[in-house]
Amino acid sequence: EFDYYIFILYFQVLKAEYFSPWRGEQQMYKLDIGWPKTPEHFTGQTFCVAVDSLHGLVYVGQRGDNVPKVLVFSEEGYFLHAWNDTVEMPHGIFVWNTATGSSVWITDVGTGKYGHTVKQYSPLGKLMQVLGTPGNAGSSLIPLQFDQPAEIFVEETGEIYVVDGDGGMNNRLLKLSDDYKEIWLTGTNGSGIGQFKIPHSVTLDAFGRVWVADRDNKRIQVFDKVTGEWLGSWSGCFSEDGPYSVRFTADYKYLIVAQLNINRLAILAAPPVGSIGDCVMVHSVQLADETKPHLVDVDMRSGAVYVAEIGAQQVQKYVPL
Repeated sequence: EFDYYIFILYFQVLKAEYFSPWRGEQQMYKLDIGWPKTPEHFTGQTFCVAVDSLHGLVYVGQRGDNVPKVLVFSEEGYFLHAWNDTVEMPHGIFVWNTATGSSVWITDVGTGKYGHTVKQYSPLGKLMQVLGTPGNAGSSLIPLQFDQPAEIFVEETGEIYVVDGDGGMNNRLLKLSDDYKEIWLTGTNGSGIGQFKIPHSVTLDAFGRVWVADRDNKRIQVFDKVTGEWLGSWSGCFSEDGPYSVRFTADYKYLIVAQLNINRLAILAAPPVGSIGDCVMVHSVQLADETKPHLVDVDMRSGAVYVAEIGAQQVQKYVPL
């Protein structure tokens, strides 16, 4: 009889472990334990990651004294090279591909002579463009005066979206033309509609909507990419921890959101055209304690998800099942 109760108890534990809706048969991703081949190249705090899906490259931004600030790996996990010039404290990173070439955009939140800028580099690290005044934090009265710009997203057309900032005086979303003129700007510090408290990550969906991780308001806000008009917000999924990163899966069916303080990737159902509605979490990936996922990126060809983890000081790769 005693053994029977032990068995029942064991089965209940097993059931909770393997039959919960977040595990087992519904699992959507698995960790690629072989990526990268040489993790010892991570020598600083890995804050951001960007995938060049076209060329099979992965760029990692890290911070620390006397460490290379940008590491470049192949999608298979081989270390290729590193570069360092004029990058002080990388926060966000993005690869922009065009028909003629690719470039790497980095938001720099440093307080030294290179900081408070959004910079464009060649794939080998040559500085091509600087937005903002290096070393000078500025208020939202001047569009191109940043204060700890958090992340950038660049469309194929060259139009640019910047969330500014990561705890500075600005709390805004800015759209620039391909020649760096302001198209629209929205947001002030606050928790009302269209206001932000640390807009931390920005991405676009396939329907012309801009998605912003409004971190300290514990919500995602959505805007029309043409007009900047507010379309809706999601807060129901973020009672435990605010969203740190927003990226769509390659098929645009899901939004992947990093939640740093609870070491989790939330996978939310993306709404179709029309009403934004409220968020529905379809799955989650629980990372190890103290991993602290900060920003993520998705390979739009393979669907792989790369997670920059400042606690674990590594980037991990998750592949779709």
